[in-house]
Amino acid sequence: MELAIPTLDIAKVRADFPVLHQQVHGKPLIYFDNAATTQKPKQVIDALVNYYQQDNANIHRGIHTLAERATAAYEDTRTALASFLNAREAAEIIFTRGTTEAINLVAATWGRQNLNPGDEIIISTMEHHSNIVPWQLICQATGAKLRVAPISDAGELLLDEFEAMLSPKVKLVSMVYVSNSLGTINPVDKVIELAHAQGSLVLLDCAQATSKIDLDVQALDVDFLALSGHKMYGPTGVGALYGKREHLEAMPPYQGGGEMIKDVSFEQTTYNEIPYKFEAGTPNIADVVALKATIDYINGLTKAAILAHEHDLVEYGHATLSRVDGFQPIGTARNKSGVISFLIDGVHPYDLGMLLDARGIAVRTGHHCTQPLMDRFEIEGTVRASFAVYNTREEIDALADGLEAIVKKMR
Repeated sequence: MELAIPTLDIAKVRADFPVLHQQVHGKPLIYFDNAATTQKPKQVIDALVNYYQQDNANIHRGIHTLAERATAAYEDTRTALASFLNAREAAEIIFTRGTTEAINLVAATWGRQNLNPGDEIIISTMEHHSNIVPWQLICQATGAKLRVAPISDAGELLLDEFEAMLSPKVKLVSMVYVSNSLGTINPVDKVIELAHAQGSLVLLDCAQATSKIDLDVQALDVDFLALSGHKMYGPTGVGALYGKREHLEAMPPYQGGGEMIKDVSFEQTTYNEIPYKFEAGTPNIADVVALKATIDYINGLTKAAILAHEHDLVEYGHATLSRVDGFQPIGTARNKSGVISFLIDGVHPYDLGMLLDARGIAVRTGHHCTQPLMDRFEIEGTVRASFAVYNTREEIDALADGLEAIVKKMR
């Protein structure tokens, strides 16, 4: 028997987000730029402020009360995030500045240690630049080759063609779980199964997935997973890398400095255990502490309810926006969430973005840090409306009305 998905009280949810209750250009703010960054609930803002007002101190090395409280709060977030991902242990969670740094960490450490000329890395056509450029850099440094798995016109991974690319030469597959430009939800369980069958490791870019999809790293058997706080109603400048202990222990340090050491002399250094081996220097303590409030907030709403709400908005959005003259959706995958990318025939995306902003509607325009994906569709960019738990059908109606008014005026 399937459990019923909780119903969200969206009015109550919206009350938690102070930034939503303002006007832009004299109009009520409609925020549809959530794939770039989500807004923060008061609970997260309060956690950040409370840390600075009550516990501000450096961590791990102090024995005074504030240092001990700050250390405990910082490590509580690591434990909460490990539970959130169902990691085997908290030591498998490395704090970073976000998904970008987490991917770069793996490329710079695991990549330099394990890649040789003739080895291959596979990514997909729909990757964010942060899951392209680090692999280009490490391939240039090691002589490995970067290969790209194709997608369909609907924006879906061509799984058969991906499978045909796999071989013992492929040392790593690095793939986005949910596309930031298309909203496509990739079949990552099958990707991992196929890659592991050929001996390849797998890294998942979960920046867009963490707030809405249950991520069980043990059930997935994924080797690495990267995430960002600011994509999941949390602070900017903080994220995490999950890695299996055996991989993390074998990888060399990413940066040198305090905290990542056990003993230092001018002759040599003994490195710390994981996770601290990869957390050199004073970390972003306050935002890590506030990240636990983010996890608690999502758990309180439940991911199932958030995903169901976003799915309803996407379905409603496609149906509603299709009435706009010249509406052209980019990305029509059968399994998608949170994003509608589109063009309007005869109107440049940047013009649409500015004219919608004048109506208080915030959307993103451009290539969304997925320029090769735009090249795949032979376009320069799109207008992207991306949804979160606090968005409503009424806001989508306002977007459609705004687009219709703009199109009528410009034609």
